[in-house]
Amino acid sequence: MKDSKQFVQENKQRLLDELIELLKKPSISADSAYSQDVINTAEAVKESLEKAGCDIVELCETPGYPIVYGEKIIDPALPTVLVYGHYDVQPADPIELWTSPPFEPVIKTTDLHPDGAIFARGACDDKGQMYMHVKAFEYMIANDALPCNVKFMIEGEEEVGSVSLGWFVKRNQEKLKNDVILISDTGMISNEQPSITTGLRGLSYVEVEVTGPNRDLHSGLYGGAVANPINVLTKMIASLHDENNHITVPGFYDKVEELSREERDEMAKRPFSLEDYKQKLDIDDVYGEAGYTTNERNSIRPTLDVNGIWGGYTGEGAKTVIASKAFAKISMRLVPNQDWEEITELFKKHFESIAPAGVRVEVKPHHGGQGYVTPIDSIGYQAASKAYTDTFGVTPIPVRSGGSIPIVALFEEELGSKSVMMGFGLDTDAIHSPNEHFGVFNYLKGIETIPLFYKYYTEMMK
Repeated sequence: MKDSKQFVQENKQRLLDELIELLKKPSISADSAYSQDVINTAEAVKESLEKAGCDIVELCETPGYPIVYGEKIIDPALPTVLVYGHYDVQPADPIELWTSPPFEPVIKTTDLHPDGAIFARGACDDKGQMYMHVKAFEYMIANDALPCNVKFMIEGEEEVGSVSLGWFVKRNQEKLKNDVILISDTGMISNEQPSITTGLRGLSYVEVEVTGPNRDLHSGLYGGAVANPINVLTKMIASLHDENNHITVPGFYDKVEELSREERDEMAKRPFSLEDYKQKLDIDDVYGEAGYTTNERNSIRPTLDVNGIWGGYTGEGAKTVIASKAFAKISMRLVPNQDWEEITELFKKHFESIAPAGVRVEVKPHHGGQGYVTPIDSIGYQAASKAYTDTFGVTPIPVRSGGSIPIVALFEEELGSKSVMMGFGLDTDAIHSPNEHFGVFNYLKGIETIPLFYKYYTEMMK
């Protein structure tokens, strides 16, 4: 029987070619203009699971995009691993900042990826990482190395809030019954030092609209006499943080989990160079909440950020107007114990209360989800740790991520299962940004490592 490393070496070009074909599909769930492309991608994922060896593969209809479900049950008495991933991707904007077209994948070498990296939207988040599981499964089936049962649940709305996934999970608890959920939609510290994500932040995402006069006005005739919605909005946004970058929404911190000094000291053992961090981002200094380190600010502390702001005239040349409306999109990353719906309501109440006379404010909630922490003494975590140690030669470090996967908390609530987050991406992979990429090393190392998780997990469950 071939081991997974030998399988990867012998099939390297095919494994890369198949992922590149999948990355050519612009499965942008946020933009209805790409709805057929999203559906076509679901079909392609379904076909890949069939070819890999699933006995049952279905496109499960939902109120939104379909969920690709597959399974291979070799013995009901054995443990069952449920693999979660998503086939939808973020919009590619701004297109002009890409060095190659976002849906024309190309492999380029970089300082961090001397073996090459695949540049394309979705390369790391999450098509590349999701497809690692399909190919790892293919290896196990082809080499009679699947030690337990496996189910796949691959969705098409993760980048827009996973609303249909929640609908699907609540209606299919028996179908999705499992012992552990395996996810690769996170990253690791470096190619030399792997890590396992043990915590995720929650999310509250809103859009705000400030309306002043009933039409755009001449800024000479009306300037200084009526409220300018853009001026007002920027002042309101600026007031959401104090001089210590502490969020000023009343009640925002009431349920924030405060980690002990001991826990914070353990986190500080993670390899990290502040100078390298600043250099890679081309910034002179870091910025954030007083009293916390950079790694604490982006993992164990809540945040509030403006993700987009617009209004008035932004075309070429000048147009002297006071806009009737101004808009902004705002996301709040939340830590465990903060309820996203409660935080959304607190924000709405506060933002409306600070609006001056002369404007009207509307806060439109978009989507959100709860934070999540998984224990490091679970069988799932221990199996993942042993798998990484085998293939990297180094024991992985547990880390909390600043990102959000809202459905992880939902899985535990509805299915009663813990999730293990085996990410293989790097912080520098530019997910959600122009020039997103995924290292060839990382992709292939994932395919090599994942089968070992199944091996150790099944052994430990006996």
